[in-house]
Amino acid sequence: MLVPLYEAVYERLEVGSGTRLLALGCGSGLALLLAASRGATVTGVDSSRPERLDLARQRLLPKPWDTHARTSSPATPHTPTARIVDGSPQDAADARTPYTLVTAFEPIGCLAGDSEGLGDLLTAATPLAAHGAPVVLVGWGPPERCATSSVLRAATKPADPPHGPGSWRPALRDDLEEAAHRAGLRLDGSGRVACPFGYADLDSAVRGLLSTGLFDTAIAAADPNQVDKELTEALHAHQRPDGTVWMPNVFRYLIARTP
Repeated sequence: MLVPLYEAVYERLEVGSGTRLLALGCGSGLALLLAASRGATVTGVDSSRPERLDLARQRLLPKPWDTHARTSSPATPHTPTARIVDGSPQDAADARTPYTLVTAFEPIGCLAGDSEGLGDLLTAATPLAAHGAPVVLVGWGPPERCATSSVLRAATKPADPPHGPGSWRPALRDDLEEAAHRAGLRLDGSGRVACPFGYADLDSAVRGLLSTGLFDTAIAAADPNQVDKELTEALHAHQRPDGTVWMPNVFRYLIARTP
């Protein structure tokens, strides 16, 4: 869903064979795969949702990984080096060469408390990057430009307390800047990219959105069936006559630099 965003960032930063990328919250590894296809050496780190890391390994590692190791790397010398790390940024440290690019592609700005964990990740990752290396943060655009934000607002209502972590809130203009400042990063540009969410039908849309993790707090606080119901009802407004679901969105990215 965010492929146009990944490609815009990689094009702007000229990601290629000289890039050593550290991806925070790498999830299923799609952004890593796109960077690797450009020749970059990639490391993805995540500490949640093991099933998504398994998918990242399937995408990036051509041979079975060592189940006794925390990290995995391909054995084929003809493919760009890739690692998937189940843990924290410190577990992805490489004493030989610092990272030249750090990305945090998990969008912030629509759920209360979603920037707090990002700040900790950035603080831990900054020492692993080269001096002046770009750090990319991503946020939701304003609610009036993001159809999915209304779906989030409706479907996270079961979260308890209503204004606690995981509940919906409007995206704020300075969300990304504040996260960068807290991590001691220097601002160095931004951009906006259209990333529509499209699904074949309502069931596909529900499954796809639930897989993002955006509704985990609401599910933990209420009956999962209730969350499914709220989500399905919210999606009806975005279903087209042919049954497909289409939600235009705009995402914003911020480029900051390490000290």
